[in-house]
Formats: sequence, structure tokens, C-alpha cells
Amino acid sequence: MRVQKTVVLSSTKAEYMSLSDTSRQLVWVRNIFSELGIELAPILLFRDNQGLIFIASNPVQEKCSKHIDLCYHYIRDVVQDGKVELFFVEGTQNPVDMFIKNLGCVKFLKFQEQLGLEFYLPK
Repeated sequence: MRVQKTVVLSSTKAEYMSLSDTSRQLVWVRNIFSELGIELAPILLFRDNQGLIFIASNPVQEKCSKHIDLCYHYIRDVVQDGKVELFFVEGTQNPVDMFIKNLGCVKFLKFQEQLGLEFYLPK
């Protein structure tokens, strides 16, 4: 995870920029596998922001997205090329929250199980 280089006034724009960066990294990994002769199915990305998924999946220039720098629209090309697929997941059901938010014990244990993570305490 990295700090974004610009300040944004919208959470959707911040997430869009992050999604674009993530897609660049995924395409890079995908290309490495391709060079090794391993072809991958589209990589699934689950997000909890429907506005973000709409902007990334529709190449039409919307009034709400015209201020986003063109370099961040890379995600649109990746989705259109079928390298990445975007899916909506309810915010309360998003296991990624385990890594970025302070969760209660019940939710933490639920996400831990969903991700198949096990924690070992040193003796």
C-alpha cells in the first residue's frame, strides 16, 4: 500500500485513483505469468463503492468524472480488455476491511475465516 501523490476532495475519486494503480500492478503481474506461458482468467476485483464501479466500467465522460486526470482512466481500458472484472460487495461484507479498519472481534473473526487466515502466537 502506498500514499497517493495528490489530494482529492471526493472519496470516490480517491478510490478510483487507487483502483487505477491496483489495476496497473495486476496487469504487470498478469504479464509476468503470460511470459511464463501461464494464461490467467480475468482478475476479479471487489469494491464497496458502486459509483466507482460505474465510472470504471463506462467509458462515457460523465459530468462527475470529467475532472479526473486521464491517466487514472487506465482502469477503463483494463476492464474493456477483459483483464480485470469489477464486482460490488457490500461494505459490511468486505473482508478487506480487516486490513484497513479497526474491527470488533466478531467481524474480525468472520473475515479471518473468510480469507482462510490463521494466526499463530509464539510460545
